[in-house]
Amino acid sequence: MTEILIYSKDPCPYCVKAKSLLQRKKKLFTEIKITDEKIKNEMIKKSGGRMTVPQIFIGDFHVGGCDDLYALDAEGKLDELLK
Repeated sequence: MTEILIYSKDPCPYCVKAKSLLQRKKKLFTEIKITDEKIKNEMIKKSGGRMTVPQIFIGDFHVGGCDDLYALDAEGKLDELLK
């Protein structure tokens, strides 16, 4: 099974929306809450400089944020990544 990783924080409606899509697809994911600068810096480095949440990774592929996740789904590419 492909590992799904989501960096998020509270409150974040985009994080909730992204997680809801994955839950509807019955996919398990690991959520890393940004609770301090160390975790935030880890996310920024891993995402190539993006500072917003959520930042979503499927396997080694950096999806990006919530809009990017929904765009992949609309294009029919998300299900392929989730296999």
